[in-house]
Amino acid sequence: MKEEEKPQDAEVKKTRYSDEELAEFRAIIMSKLEKARADLKILSEALSNVDEHGTDDTSPTFKVLEEGYQVLSKEENGRLAARQQKFINNLENALIRIENKSYGVCRVTGKLIGKERLRIVPHATLSMEAKLLQNNKQ
Repeated sequence: MKEEEKPQDAEVKKTRYSDEELAEFRAIIMSKLEKARADLKILSEALSNVDEHGTDDTSPTFKVLEEGYQVLSKEENGRLAARQQKFINNLENALIRIENKSYGVCRVTGKLIGKERLRIVPHATLSMEAKLLQNNKQ
């Protein structure tokens, strides 16, 4: 009977993910990183391109409205690009944690973050327990 309890005890005391598990998470992160970089490139190109649709032959009112739209659109693209860059940085930091073999360990509780959470949010540094505690304090 004690032999049956040992595997459960070993699972409870697990302090890090195995190299095979880390390889799985690395693949997920690399995939998300590739997509995020492509999305950032699109946003950056949208920010740097000037709209080629001329309004020289249209009424001044339309021109003012169009310019206002362009400013709002550029501001929104700028916010999206900044958010995307932050996401990329978080994914890159997750890769560093994989290299250090500290990936998946909650920075508050020191416990392993659940695999399902890491598959969905691979850059997570907080377990759900810590995240809920953090949200309750705010």
